[in-house]
Amino acid sequence: MKTTFKFAGLSAILFGQSLCLLAQTAWYNPAADSLLPIQGRAWNAETGKVYQRLPQRAEQLVRKPVWDLSLQTAGLYVKFYTNAPQIQVKYQVTGGFSMPHMPATGVSGVDLYTMDCNGQQYWCAANYQFGDTARYTYNDLTYRNTHDKGNEFTLYLPLYNGVKSLQIGVPEGSRFDFVRPSAEKPVVIYGTSIAQGACASRPGMAWTNILQRKLDMPVVNLGFSGNGQLDEGFFKLLSEVDAAMYVIDCMPNMTNDRTELIRPRLEKGIRILRSKSKAPILLVEHDGYMGFYSSDKKGEEFRKTNEQLRAVYESMKDEAGNLHYITFDELALSMDSQVDGVHATDLGMQQYADAYYKKISGILFPEQAALSFTPSRQHRDSFTYQWTKRHDEILDYNAEVQPQIVMLGNSITHFWGGLPYEKRREADDVWQKLFKGKRVVNLGYGWDRIENVQWRVLHGELDGFCAQKIFMMLGTNNLDDNTDEEIIRGIEETVSLIAKKQPQAKLYVVKILPRRDREERLVKLNAGIEQAFAGNGAVQVLDLSEVLTGKDGKINEKLFSDGLHPNRDGYKRIADKLKPYVK
Repeated sequence: MKTTFKFAGLSAILFGQSLCLLAQTAWYNPAADSLLPIQGRAWNAETGKVYQRLPQRAEQLVRKPVWDLSLQTAGLYVKFYTNAPQIQVKYQVTGGFSMPHMPATGVSGVDLYTMDCNGQQYWCAANYQFGDTARYTYNDLTYRNTHDKGNEFTLYLPLYNGVKSLQIGVPEGSRFDFVRPSAEKPVVIYGTSIAQGACASRPGMAWTNILQRKLDMPVVNLGFSGNGQLDEGFFKLLSEVDAAMYVIDCMPNMTNDRTELIRPRLEKGIRILRSKSKAPILLVEHDGYMGFYSSDKKGEEFRKTNEQLRAVYESMKDEAGNLHYITFDELALSMDSQVDGVHATDLGMQQYADAYYKKISGILFPEQAALSFTPSRQHRDSFTYQWTKRHDEILDYNAEVQPQIVMLGNSITHFWGGLPYEKRREADDVWQKLFKGKRVVNLGYGWDRIENVQWRVLHGELDGFCAQKIFMMLGTNNLDDNTDEEIIRGIEETVSLIAKKQPQAKLYVVKILPRRDREERLVKLNAGIEQAFAGNGAVQVLDLSEVLTGKDGKINEKLFSDGLHPNRDGYKRIADKLKPYVK
């Protein structure tokens, strides 16, 4: 009795503490937020505030098993910014928590990843419990090399369960902002249970989610367990999506009696997609049953499906155009890559993701492999602006305005003026006067380095319009981390990327502006930049240093706000120097 009393007393204390903690927690509901921050969906606005993969009208367009599986949240995720030392997630699911071959953490769990200010991604460990309401708690979160707004987080939702409700909690007083769904075209994956995520140990280990992190772009998971059957109605749905790429990975559901259906169904499906889109289509062979080494029957099953798939590819590659193929050998699954001879272990999921990334990045970003920098996002200046939000605003702005002139750079460009609108504008009147009557886009981002500009170029900021002139000024934010030779090479590579995106545009490379205590180094570095483009008729190098420095070569402090960024008078001198080239 004495022990029981102590336990009850302790329980009461803990219960009181938990109530106190709950009272001090601010809760945020993605489904209730005006941004509709539920990502990984191709019909986000239409689908609205419910956690499902297809819009409601699709119930009448697809087979019932497909519709039922679309209510499971595989591939859906929510992004947000916070600086909270603790993050809590509470949610309710629609079905059972686990399966015989798949743990509860994969079937019904959530998974959290963070990206630091330099674009590096990390997994977050949690304490969790399952009940009427599932709960995940991430404690003692640490933020390095960042401003007070914290990091970007990605919360992946359950792979094999539906979500009825979900809230994210942080201590009151912490910063918290949802990220709106990306405006970038997605990679759309149509497949089977393997694409849906069976048997990943947790949502972040599904190969589609690994791929989303590696590509750092939207990925839509339309994998349906046992039901990736190349249905005509589903291809019609797919054709509605303005995709960066379509991946067709249905062969594991097309064995035995369905093998003869591969050619007629897939040929029709490809033609349906091509009637609406010229995006790349990637056909994927059956990954194989790892038990086929000990079973000829198993080996014969998947080989027959792959023979039919190859026949479709060979017969349609000229007709369809931009049709691609990934083989069983390219997938390169190892002996221990499957749980049951069909579904992948975490090892298999990683092997899938690596193979897909190599293939897809080679199609979408063929220039990336040769770059000396690793293109990445950043949010080093998150207190001033939200990097990802600005990227999406620029994609929308470019589509609407069709710019004639592009100003590409870092904070020196960003905070000058112009559109898209930025609350910090040092000399907007100077900007407006210089570009009067011109359609201009400001592609400057505070704190951007060469690798960040390259990411933006690769991810759509120069797509969908034909510029007349592009002015590029970057490199100053790389001075602390890179040698002069690395910076020059990075600028050369960026110019090459730009030229492939906008071959008709006249490109001006503006030498790095002088800055306090860096003048001597920049003279040498800028000479190297000029030498790098000597004889390149498509590129003109511009030097603005003389209008911003004195006779001693030092910056004119009266023209700068902080030794780096020009003030209004400095921008006026820059504008006067650029005026002949803007006409």
